[in-house]
Amino acid sequence: MADPGSKHGWRWHRALLGCVLCLMGFLLVMAWAERRGLSRQWIGPIFLFGSIMVYAAIGVRGRTTDAEEYYVAGRRIPPMFNGMAAAADWMSAASFISLSGALYLQGFSGSPGQTGGLAYLLGWTGGFCLVAMLIAPQLRALEIYTVPDFFQLRFGGRWPRILAAWAAVLCSFTYVVAQIYGVGLIASRLTGVQFEIGIMLGLGGVLLCSFLGGMRAITWTQVAQYVVLLLAFLIPVSWLSYQQLGNPLAPLVYGVQIGKIAELEAQFLESPAEREVARAYLQRALDLQERLRNVEAALQHEREKGRAQIQTLRAQNADVEQIVRASQALAALPRDAAQARERWTREMRESFERARPLGGLPPHSRAFAGNPHGTPHEQEEYTLSRRNFLALMFCLMVGTAGLPHLLTRYYTVPSVAAARTSVAWSLFFIALLYLSTPALAALVKFEVMQNLVGSHFDALPHWMAQWARVDPSLLSVEDMNGDGIVQFGEIHLGADLIMLATPEIGGLPYVVSGLVAAGGLAAALSTADGLLLTISNALVRDLYFQGEKETKASPEQRVILSKFALLAVALTAAMVASFKPAEILPMVSASFSLAASAFVPAMVLGLFWRGMTRQGAVAGMLAGFGVTTYYMLAQIPALRSLGVLPRWLFVEGLWWGIEPAAAGVFGVPVGFVVAVGWSWWRRIAAR
Repeated sequence: MADPGSKHGWRWHRALLGCVLCLMGFLLVMAWAERRGLSRQWIGPIFLFGSIMVYAAIGVRGRTTDAEEYYVAGRRIPPMFNGMAAAADWMSAASFISLSGALYLQGFSGSPGQTGGLAYLLGWTGGFCLVAMLIAPQLRALEIYTVPDFFQLRFGGRWPRILAAWAAVLCSFTYVVAQIYGVGLIASRLTGVQFEIGIMLGLGGVLLCSFLGGMRAITWTQVAQYVVLLLAFLIPVSWLSYQQLGNPLAPLVYGVQIGKIAELEAQFLESPAEREVARAYLQRALDLQERLRNVEAALQHEREKGRAQIQTLRAQNADVEQIVRASQALAALPRDAAQARERWTREMRESFERARPLGGLPPHSRAFAGNPHGTPHEQEEYTLSRRNFLALMFCLMVGTAGLPHLLTRYYTVPSVAAARTSVAWSLFFIALLYLSTPALAALVKFEVMQNLVGSHFDALPHWMAQWARVDPSLLSVEDMNGDGIVQFGEIHLGADLIMLATPEIGGLPYVVSGLVAAGGLAAALSTADGLLLTISNALVRDLYFQGEKETKASPEQRVILSKFALLAVALTAAMVASFKPAEILPMVSASFSLAASAFVPAMVLGLFWRGMTRQGAVAGMLAGFGVTTYYMLAQIPALRSLGVLPRWLFVEGLWWGIEPAAAGVFGVPVGFVVAVGWSWWRRIAAR
């Protein structure tokens, strides 16, 4: 691949312009083909396989076995292009797919147990300021390959590097599972295949880029992916804005829709039909609560009732379709009492939540949950909402400064000054999307409130049934009050659905849906590439090749083994993602807390305090990471119910009301205090 230095910079700008023009031309051709009758069954796979093949071609062209090229792309990526690659690396499935969904569901304030989506925008953006001021230039000046390299260079010995490598593996693996889950979600929607098969289809594109060319291929693939995801995000939000407000500049005009949403929310709160829906959900929750009093008896009763219904339908010579539905409902019952307890507990909580006003969603424009001047309960909600907002924003900011796959991006530029410039470009390219994210959430919510609510159940759009088949937890609409009219409280949209379904919600051509899905795929693949490379490098370069092996192994051997480690990690992550462990945003939030507590205290102190010792770094990393991990795991009900771990290990309630996603707010201060205290104690003891 040609040298993209300053002498040849015009060639890369010309190539970038050509990439944009080719993509726009492809969209026009696909739009023309759709108008000429091209089936949607073809449009989706064309976008999926077309984008994967382009990324794979870049990966094949950028293949290398040279260590300098594989790990840091030869340290010659121009700042602007590295900023684009970093922005694509950053615009993961969480940012592209889930962030607008979080703002749709949680509004600006959030609700008890859920921090408002605005915390993600502020935390992630502010984190890049920390990267620019504290981390990126200093690390670039050290001429290292990985984040664990810094810990060995600064502190010496084996343990700082080993701990940093394992921390990089754990936080990156949590992050990459979320990306592969997003890949499976998009691929299954575009092609109609099962979710698990969709994961494997998308994974092929990841491996062809990262396996063959490492950071060299990943960088230029991410530049192309940023172009795709930028257009995929801005086209639908601009289109919706023009449809609703007559102005495509959504960030400048969407505030009008927030006022209209507030008016519609007030109407729904006074609507008798909406209150009937809330009462129906409350009754369902109470019925489930009654079942949980004696799970085994309730499960047996449900089975007997299902069998009796099937016998009655057969005796009445009912339609085969009715008998099949009844048989499927019987087969779908929990297999045993433990599964029944887990499922009914989850459904009970969901029903209680949806029995709240507005189907459990907070008012969109409210600043914080609760009321500082209301009842004692409302005042407590207000205090906890603000506390969790600040805690999550802190974890996201500090976690951004500690994510290994992001920091590695700034090793690829030619100089320290270029690293600072590259961070500035990253902020610019990220802001292009982040400024439009709240606008998208507001425009989609208005579209749902204005056009979907009040429609008839027998006239629901076809896309709703299609998304429900992909994953029922993403979308459900149920006639709870039996009036045949869709009420706002009867609509459940998952956070991971909002962005992907925006074109269909707004009635845009299906080509735009294909583009949005391709953008989501680009966001997930770009981040997955960097994460998989980080994990494989940590396992091979920082853990396996230590001691005598480090001196005996050639750079080419390390690269080859890193490639096979990358393959193994990718397949493992795909297997975990196939179980759908959680939504994308919670998994990503957890990885930020882990990165913040494991890396940032020792890294910042190591860069700016000469008194920091090796023992202090090890103690601080173990303490911070341990506290964060403990608080997260101790809040998982499933682990508590297994009975494998002793009861005293589990936390009874939340610490100061902080949600587990923001556990880093405890781990980071503990890491700093332990690292400083241990270093001082060792220096005093040495005297």
